[in-house]
Parts: sequence; C-alpha cells; structure tokens
Amino acid sequence: MVRAVAVLVALVAALGAAAPLWAQDPLKALDLIKPARVQPAKDFSVPSPDGKQVKLADYRGKVVFLNFWATWCPPCREEMPAMERLYQLYRDKGLAVVAVSVDADAVAVPPFLKKNSLTFPIGYDPKMALADRYGVRALPSSFLIDKKGTLAALAIGPRAWDTKPAHAVIESLLKQK
Repeated sequence: MVRAVAVLVALVAALGAAAPLWAQDPLKALDLIKPARVQPAKDFSVPSPDGKQVKLADYRGKVVFLNFWATWCPPCREEMPAMERLYQLYRDKGLAVVAVSVDADAVAVPPFLKKNSLTFPIGYDPKMALADRYGVRALPSSFLIDKKGTLAALAIGPRAWDTKPAHAVIESLLKQK
C-alpha cells in the first residue's frame, strides 16, 4: 500500500511538473501549419478604406500577421476581437497585423471596422487576386511572416489569437533576429 501511494505521489508530481502543451509546442497547440520549405512571403500592395495602399514591404523587419477575411464570414467575425487584442499587446514590440477583406462590396467593411473598434490596417482584395497568390481556400486564413519576410506558419480557420499559445508563437517570432 505504501509503495502504491509513493508511485501515485511520484506520478502526480511528474504530471504537475510537466509544461503545458502550449509551452512545449505552441504551433501544435494552435494547430498551425509550418511550411514544408523556407519560402518568402509574396509581396503585395492593396487598397485600404482610407484610399491609401497597404503594402507588405512597409512592414519589413516586423513580424506580420496577415489575415484574409470577409464581413459575411461568421468565423472571421468571431476571431477579429482576439486579433485586435493581440495587436494591441504586441504592436509596440514589432508585430504588424494586416487584415485583407475579400468582400466583393467594400462598402460593408468600414461599418464593421467601426462597430468592432478594429485599429489594425485593412486592405481590400475583392477579386481575391492576392488571396489566390497566397493559396487561400477557406476563410479565415492567417499567415505568420517573420522579420526576414519568410512564411513562418499558417492557420486555416479561426483561432484564439489572444491565448497563451498565440502569445508564445508571437513572442518566439519577435525574439528572432
């Protein structure tokens, strides 16, 4: 009996000492896909709601969170507030969040942005030309781009971007030279 208790205590101690999954592999915890080979992110320039251009080149040296979404897409709308919180937490540390709307009618986008208090840059891709270049087949789709402009990971479908695993992934990318 004493031996069984000792084994149980040792097992509980071992389990308690184990790092949570997100600390072991945050990419796996978020179900992110790591590209099979090193590849640069495809450069782009798309119009924004204010009539200017959103250009990937403007974010060189930063970690870029590139998201493709639409106002009519429920999972897209679901993840946007978490993206905003992630942006607010890390924007001064080198994270850029860029969300590219594939709405066919851009008139729906500004009210959505205002209603949800979204402050990160937004671009328009109504004909999905940029989405096609990135191989987007589902919405939302997100691409993490490291400081060197290389694709680091991608997510197909919504994620909880304001969680410890997401923070661990972003912090890891921000620490890279």
